[in-house]
Amino acid sequence: MILINLLPHREAARKRRRETFQVVMLMSALAGLAIAGLIYWWFQMQITGQQEKNNFLRGEIQVLETQIKEIASIEEEITALQARQKAVEDLQSDRNLPVHLLNELVKQLPDGVYVTSLKQADQVVTMQGMAQSNERVSEMLRNLTNNTPWFSKPELVEIIAANVALSPKDQRRVASFNLRFRLVRSSEAQKAADAASEVVAGK
Repeated sequence: MILINLLPHREAARKRRRETFQVVMLMSALAGLAIAGLIYWWFQMQITGQQEKNNFLRGEIQVLETQIKEIASIEEEITALQARQKAVEDLQSDRNLPVHLLNELVKQLPDGVYVTSLKQADQVVTMQGMAQSNERVSEMLRNLTNNTPWFSKPELVEIIAANVALSPKDQRRVASFNLRFRLVRSSEAQKAADAASEVVAGK
């Protein structure tokens, strides 16, 4: 007996293939969604971890900034204390400067020179006076430059010829001078003296 299938087997096969294709597409879509979800979850975990690290770093940076501010304030206090200490030391060393000034002037002024005015502003001394001649003024400048560690940078501001009346009949021609120099502090003078002694010892 011969069996003949009269059903539309081609349509059924196409239907099966279509259903299989739809199932495969659905499974692929589900697998793609699962993979995308895993990737999204992984990136979210990375972002969350990085944000936690960033928050930790921000906190540490704030702590460091606070410490830096404290250190800066401490350094300012140290600088202020050092400035006060130096001011006190300068005051202590400057107590004897007027004595050194007058003592050295007596030693370094040559004969025929006398002082009419002496003013001090900080470490700068301005001196006015009379000399018998220009040569006496030059000699005085050399003495102030080379013979004493207490004076530095002597500078002749001006020198002019003038007449001085010793008596109604005795007129003398003199050189009126104006100069300034820097008065050296005791600590600086001591350093200069030590340096000079080292040079002499080296020779």
